[in-house]
Amino acid sequence: MEVLSRNDSSSASNASFKREDPLVDFKRNVDDFFLITNSIVICLMQCGFACLEAGSVRAKNATNIMMKNMMDMFICGACYWLIGYSLAFGTGSPLVGIGDYVAGRGLAAGALFSHWFFQFTFAATAATIVSGAVAERCTFASYLTYSAVISGIVYPVASHWAWSDEGWLSKLGYKDFAGSGVVHLLGGVCAFVGALLLGPRTGRFDNKTPQNETFAGHSTPLVGVGAMILFTGFLAFNGGSLGHISHHGDGELVAKVLANTALGGAGGALVTMALGRAGLAGQAGKWSFLISLNGALTGMVSVCASADQLQLWASIFLGAIAGPIYCFVSQALVRFKVHGGGGVWGLLGGAILRSDTVVAGDFGLAGLLIGYNLVGVLAIAAWAGGTCCILFGLLRRGNLLRVSQEEELEGMDRTKHSEPAYPGPPWHVKNNANAGEVFRNQAFVSEE
Repeated sequence: MEVLSRNDSSSASNASFKREDPLVDFKRNVDDFFLITNSIVICLMQCGFACLEAGSVRAKNATNIMMKNMMDMFICGACYWLIGYSLAFGTGSPLVGIGDYVAGRGLAAGALFSHWFFQFTFAATAATIVSGAVAERCTFASYLTYSAVISGIVYPVASHWAWSDEGWLSKLGYKDFAGSGVVHLLGGVCAFVGALLLGPRTGRFDNKTPQNETFAGHSTPLVGVGAMILFTGFLAFNGGSLGHISHHGDGELVAKVLANTALGGAGGALVTMALGRAGLAGQAGKWSFLISLNGALTGMVSVCASADQLQLWASIFLGAIAGPIYCFVSQALVRFKVHGGGGVWGLLGGAILRSDTVVAGDFGLAGLLIGYNLVGVLAIAAWAGGTCCILFGLLRRGNLLRVSQEEELEGMDRTKHSEPAYPGPPWHVKNNANAGEVFRNQAFVSEE
């Protein structure tokens, strides 16, 4: 995504817009419809995340994780309307937007509703990345808090740096077309900090559990359905980031972005599948479905930063390198290695493989872009990590972060919602004296 000034034709925020000009009005409507349509498809990514995470947790927590993914969109909507969009695209400072659009003020006058809606879906995506990393043990109150803070403050500030024409990263030369850093790295770092301060699930690293025994989710098909919905959502996520469709050559460029996104996923999926079959990832000598789909997601994340500037072979290569990044980073960091690892590689590798840098023989420009994007990586990681250390640290200090062991053992579908996802025998355990043994056959690790 380019800076906000690039989207003036679609948002009609410039004063020169004349409603009486039928051609200008038509182009604006076409651009608005382009953003709105892609935004609706991106909203389906919440369904993808919900299915993937629900399949990755134990059955006794499926309702809980589904509700969190549903509420992410609505919490984000309220917070992004109230303050988030103003922090992201308000004017007056290279560090943060001022109150131009607080509580939606100024959106109608600037005809910015389509741009607001598109950016809102990005904010919701950044926030929902965290839910899987803290699943099955995070209190609902702390979920409500971190979802509001990330979508209303943490993401908007980072997006102001990179995508507002006044942002300091934008002026520096940082390039991040569709959010490898602003969305995925930020969400991955938030997820990592939250999981670190929350601690592992009870029994996850119990000495009685074999080291190679991971906590299996309750529904692999549900994980697969969620991932395939996310694959579709990624196409709108990246394709819509151009912000308009009425300029000369826009149709061809959007098609190129979609092709690069699909091929980035192809590179990641094929390499991770081969690594799994070769015994270098997952269970030795197996054709792993879960490893392959996570490799595809990591590959798509890596293409986001430069999807508009890559040749097709470069997208496959980016994804092919992203696959091993997923496979060889510690299993305890699953959320970070998909979104954070893929995001960092996308920013740095994309700077090398863009069609206007090394491919064109311009090594100097490649070096500059790597430097600018590295500054962005460090800044976004420091901002997300620092704010989430404070946020999750305060929740932990106030004993608001983690549910009790009894609630964790019984499952939050019953203890928090009284709405178990599946009928049948109870999933809770009355005797939790030996939690490690109990969890061996009921545990999970989120594979997203």
